[in-house]
Amino acid sequence: MQGQKGKAAGDGTHNTFRSGFAALIGRPNVGKSTLLNAFVGQKIAIMSNRPQTTRNRIHGVLTTDDAQLVFIDTPGLHSPRHKLGEYMVTAAENALKEVDVVLMVTDATENRPDLDKVVIDRLRSVDTPVYLAINKVDAVSKPDVLTFIDTYRKLYPFREIIPISARDGTQLDTLKALILKEMPAGPKYYPDEMLTDHPEQFIIAEVIREKVLRLTREEVPHSVMVEIEQLGRKEGSDVLHIGAVIYTERESQKGILIGKRGDMLKRVGQLARQELEALLGTKIFMELWVKVKKDWRNEPSFLRRFGFDEQE
Repeated sequence: MQGQKGKAAGDGTHNTFRSGFAALIGRPNVGKSTLLNAFVGQKIAIMSNRPQTTRNRIHGVLTTDDAQLVFIDTPGLHSPRHKLGEYMVTAAENALKEVDVVLMVTDATENRPDLDKVVIDRLRSVDTPVYLAINKVDAVSKPDVLTFIDTYRKLYPFREIIPISARDGTQLDTLKALILKEMPAGPKYYPDEMLTDHPEQFIIAEVIREKVLRLTREEVPHSVMVEIEQLGRKEGSDVLHIGAVIYTERESQKGILIGKRGDMLKRVGQLARQELEALLGTKIFMELWVKVKKDWRNEPSFLRRFGFDEQE
């Protein structure tokens, strides 16, 4: 993502094309992935009510007639407890240095500035414009929203504070217009039809992982990583064959993921297959396996294999 800020000077026409990058940051579980999906109009980031669902930086692309906005959904800023957590925080912090706009997202149902302190502290070294999106305003009263705005206005010089609901679309057009105003004249980075720059393999693995998050409890969801080992069609077939390995850290977790008579693994596969068939527009045959990789979240070579790097 080098050279993102020094963009070209438009196309010379009367309506200058604008393009740029906006980072979505915030604590885990405030709705950043839901907001990203709402911006691009399709699900490209997995969603869960569990903290730290997003592990990689996910790029969503919104292209209009006169602009292209690239939204970067970052992992939630938190105090890491393992190597994976450290890489996630590094990815989020580095995104702040590479964008034209920073959009901090917080949760209207929790007027708790103390919880957002770790995020706001990291913003103090940012030179780019910072907007605050107060998400989930559909779940609180208007007086509560006004109190929330007043509280956060005193904590940081946000360019603007916008109450939104990523779920029902409240004020999303207003927010997009404000972000667009910050974008310089520049080129189109991605084709019109592209909604994300992540490969199909990444999206498939994330959908499978989302189903594990939905169906399992306690430590199991956080200990899971999915690797796509097979992806393709047999000659003469229109069915997409997916073979995936779900890695976990302990034998007991493997037992939970497989379930009694394989019921849990079948359910994960069924839900993932249904969503991916709708998303990819094709029939799918899916095979899932579960393997144990002890303490993989603290093993740098394993993390690099899945795209995590200290320099991200």
